[in-house]
Amino acid sequence: MDDLLIVLKEDIEKSRKRRFKSMSSKERQDLILKKMKAIGIKSGSGVPDKTYNSTEVSDLIRIANCFPELRNKG
Repeated sequence: MDDLLIVLKEDIEKSRKRRFKSMSSKERQDLILKKMKAIGIKSGSGVPDKTYNSTEVSDLIRIANCFPELRNKG
């Protein structure tokens, strides 16, 4: 039974990836914005007048992953 659940879970994940990759850029953006809104994240909710480079963002994500309490809003 556990093997069946694992196979089903893998199939669902593959299906979700295929669906996401088949979407247009605009459709992906809309989906991501919808999910962000659902969990209370506002687009552009970073620091005002701040630009980020990808290295800086990656470093911040790695640091946040080390400290789960930094991700909790409550």
